Amino acid sequence: MDIMTRRFLTKRHRIALVLCLVDILSVELSYFLALWLRFDASLDAIPAPYLEVFRQVTPYVALTSAAICVAAGLYNCIWCFAGYRELLRCLIAWTCAFAVHVLAILALGHQMPLFYYVFGGLTQLVLLIGSRFSWRFLRLILARSVLTRHGTRENALLVGAGAAGRLILRDLSTSDRRNIVFKCIVDDDHDKWNCRIDDIPVIGGRDLIPIAVKSFSIQKIFVAIPTASAAERGAILRICNETGCPVKTLPGIYQFTDGEVSLASMKDVQVEDLLGRDPIIVNNDEILNHLDGRTVLVTGGGGSIGSELCRQIAAHHPGRLVIFDIYENNAYDIQQELLRHHPDLNLTVLIGSVRDSRRIEDVFERYKPELVFHAAAHKHVPLMEDSPCEAIKNNVLGTYKTAYAALTHGCRRFLLISTDKAVNPTNIMGASKRVCEMIIQTMDRVVRSGELSLLPHADSHHGLEQRDIQLPPDAPRTEFVAVRFGNVLGSNGSVIPLFKRQIAEGGPVTVTHPDIIRYFMTIPEAVSLVLQSATYARGGEIFVLDMGEPVKIDTLARNLIRLSGLKPDVDIRIEYTGLRPGEKLYEEKLMSEEGLAKTANRLIHIAHPIDLDTQVFLHQLEHLLRACVHNAPDIRELVAQMVPTYQPNHARV
Repeated sequence: MDIMTRRFLTKRHRIALVLCLVDILSVELSYFLALWLRFDASLDAIPAPYLEVFRQVTPYVALTSAAICVAAGLYNCIWCFAGYRELLRCLIAWTCAFAVHVLAILALGHQMPLFYYVFGGLTQLVLLIGSRFSWRFLRLILARSVLTRHGTRENALLVGAGAAGRLILRDLSTSDRRNIVFKCIVDDDHDKWNCRIDDIPVIGGRDLIPIAVKSFSIQKIFVAIPTASAAERGAILRICNETGCPVKTLPGIYQFTDGEVSLASMKDVQVEDLLGRDPIIVNNDEILNHLDGRTVLVTGGGGSIGSELCRQIAAHHPGRLVIFDIYENNAYDIQQELLRHHPDLNLTVLIGSVRDSRRIEDVFERYKPELVFHAAAHKHVPLMEDSPCEAIKNNVLGTYKTAYAALTHGCRRFLLISTDKAVNPTNIMGASKRVCEMIIQTMDRVVRSGELSLLPHADSHHGLEQRDIQLPPDAPRTEFVAVRFGNVLGSNGSVIPLFKRQIAEGGPVTVTHPDIIRYFMTIPEAVSLVLQSATYARGGEIFVLDMGEPVKIDTLARNLIRLSGLKPDVDIRIEYTGLRPGEKLYEEKLMSEEGLAKTANRLIHIAHPIDLDTQVFLHQLEHLLRACVHNAPDIRELVAQMVPTYQPNHARV
């Protein structure tokens, strides 16, 4: 047997050959049966002229019908997945074949009984469709009988009776995942209530989800509402999560528009889905124009925010990306990731501390970055309360030294990553970040006024010293800005990884206070807004990101427990440990003296700067940094003199 013959005799070709023979025989059988029944089921009673017409015409009609089926693609379909499109093809092919049959008889000048056309044509249609769709129904019956014997079926609830929900039901009927049995459907559209889709009842709106779970013994919930707003979807997912059932949802509307809706495309619900946030929209063209071809430095580039900054910057084609971090393991991880995903990226990864002015000077002198994203900082509130001088050294001294190097080496823009904990701070970490914001605004004012001699020179061993700054006449004016936002989901040191570890260990999950609330945003969302903010910068701004509605940490913990398939206070105990030193019940985005101005992006605002005496501030800053280098015990008092809203060792409630 040669290669062509073996290739022809594949399983698909064998099935097509069988179907072709069935179609030819069905034409002969259908019209002979019609003629036989028309004359009382007696072959002898059939008039000879009718039999002669049948013998002359039907063989050619049968072959023509097979050719029409070929043209209609009825031998190339996978019939176990057949749907209405395949049914429509069958109807079109049958209509053409029937018309050919009638016209052939009339063309020969003969006449056949009306019953012959009606009954023969309908019988041919039934055999044409039945021969193809019977395999799908047979597989369905066999699969259900197997599951019934083995008892592995799971009752499921479908949320969404729209087009996406119908596609999910269709996928269930054609896939091998028949262990899932949808018992009912929930939809907020009143017009669909008390109706049935594929014989599954639509029982009502979202309020009936908890009742339906109990009444129908639901074991899984599938949410197929891709066109709903993020707020609506989040509210529905929170209701589903309360039932304790595993919940799966469609990732987004893009899958619905691309026709990728299926059981396999549904994902487990994540904690960020429950927040109900609308997708973050940024102007990628503006960001691309801002970064394209430029040398960008990211300090703290191996951290949670810094590494995501590197990922998104790398996607916007910088001329060179320089990652600077003191922790080599994180730096190595992001280096290898970027090399995998962006092999053409001009990437440099450097190890060093922002507290080392000589190292910082060398980096700026060698690579001359045009844009700096300063994400290097100590951020853990309780740890910094125990080591306040280290918070000042890394956050304040490190920020000043990096900003100073950016200014003296002609960097175009310096962007500080700040935090909402800088607003009315009750801890040294937040107070240190507020001082950093003040440094940024002071730097911008000094640059605008040209009084560069006011800035003390940063020295790695002795804090600061006065030194004249001589900039080249063609050096660009550095624009200093800050971006302030709250907590990000999944960052190093955040509550999400801690809660997940505690759940994995069997609990308890520790929450400091039942009423404590925080603003949350995913890391990619926050970073995309940071990059957008950089395009709006003109110098001196503190950009404030809209973090949405605050979330109770207690609710967050309970949702995480439920997402793990467990019950709060039953399977996993929640323990309240009390507010930690310097911790607030709530965070604030603005100080009372500040106001907000709008930008082109509704999620990015600008805080009005607070007036401060530049010379007094720089004098206090010099004194503070010399004190932190010598580990002065009164460091908190010195910070409080610079930040009047700082209340050390006092939790704001």
